[in-house]
Amino acid sequence: MSERLDGARMLIYSHDTFGLGHLRRCQAIAHALVERYKGLSIIILSGSPIIGSFDFRARVDFVRVPGVIKLYNGEYTSLALHIDIQSTLAIRASIIRHTAEVFHPNLFLVDKEPLGLRGEITETLHLLKGMGTKLVLGLRDIMDEPKLLRREWESRQLMPALAGLYDEIWVYGLQEVWNPLTDLEIPQQVTDKMRYTGYLKRSLPQRVKRTPAAEVKEPYILVTGGGGGDGHDLIDWVLRAYESDPTLPYAPLFVLGPFMNADQQEELTGRIEQLPGANTITFDSHVEFLMAEAAGVIAMGGYNTFCEILSFDKKAIIVPRCKPRQEQLIRAQQASRLGLVRMIDPERIKDPSVMATAIRELPNQPRPSSTLLPGMLDGLDKVANLARPHLLGVEEKQAVVEAV
Repeated sequence: MSERLDGARMLIYSHDTFGLGHLRRCQAIAHALVERYKGLSIIILSGSPIIGSFDFRARVDFVRVPGVIKLYNGEYTSLALHIDIQSTLAIRASIIRHTAEVFHPNLFLVDKEPLGLRGEITETLHLLKGMGTKLVLGLRDIMDEPKLLRREWESRQLMPALAGLYDEIWVYGLQEVWNPLTDLEIPQQVTDKMRYTGYLKRSLPQRVKRTPAAEVKEPYILVTGGGGGDGHDLIDWVLRAYESDPTLPYAPLFVLGPFMNADQQEELTGRIEQLPGANTITFDSHVEFLMAEAAGVIAMGGYNTFCEILSFDKKAIIVPRCKPRQEQLIRAQQASRLGLVRMIDPERIKDPSVMATAIRELPNQPRPSSTLLPGMLDGLDKVANLARPHLLGVEEKQAVVEAV
């Protein structure tokens, strides 16, 4: 059911150092909100180098800031510009601040990073708070292993920002599954701001033309390494299972990911081409179609992939990433505990027979719908309900702005 909120404005910040997760989560939220509230305009601030490859609905646009990438030593560097990271961050912060000042949103939603990358949105947060904008921090269901998260947040002194700057904290998950701030010393005023929404249910995009690369014969298993930056080991393990046992059920469709190393892509693609019935693509901005039509899924278990597995009720085998964060591992463990997916320990010797056994047993695996918790997929509806009071009073606010 839609409602008119003419003149309402929302700004979403996603630091997007690498991968697809943050961008796709922000896109899903933006699309759900403009569908619910006619007249609402949303701008997404993002550093993703491939944001232009995604389709955005009417009244959703983006501003791309210079991209950065996190190195293995934990430091950041500019993704494309041949300038130092301090200069890159200064440019990003300036674009973010200026966009916020001119756009003057009713609601500023920050994805995951309370102060942004290296504190780049701190000044913007103070600016918008002084302008009357409501500030909301959105957290995925699981951030990291509690001790590691506590050490990180304490070193960056993030809790005072949650207490003093933000009006609300939206958790895109259920408390029965995990508390993303567990084991942190959380003031009561921060706890009082937390709202659990449930997971963000995905649906098939409307009025979208399918890409020829996505046309595959059914039934197939979708094998995805997410953005691909660290998906090689998963793809290789599944590929070795099929190479060692050609009688496995279903043909595999491998989605390598746009950020996979070119040499790794070439090596894997060559092997896949030799496998009867197998198909491969690098990237599909509408992977929801591939997910919906798959007989099963093998994935690393990032937040968006997990939401899609639940939304399309897919039998899934999860091999989670364990480094540098344990987010995927904890999510897979909790989902396995609830009977939603089957998890394979990523630290065990990657014997192809182990993966082959899991694939062979996939047809008899229960679907997630058999054990879904109440409200587990209510996330987008809950987010829309939570956003509404912050988007009201548009005419009064605009009158104040024009008077100034």
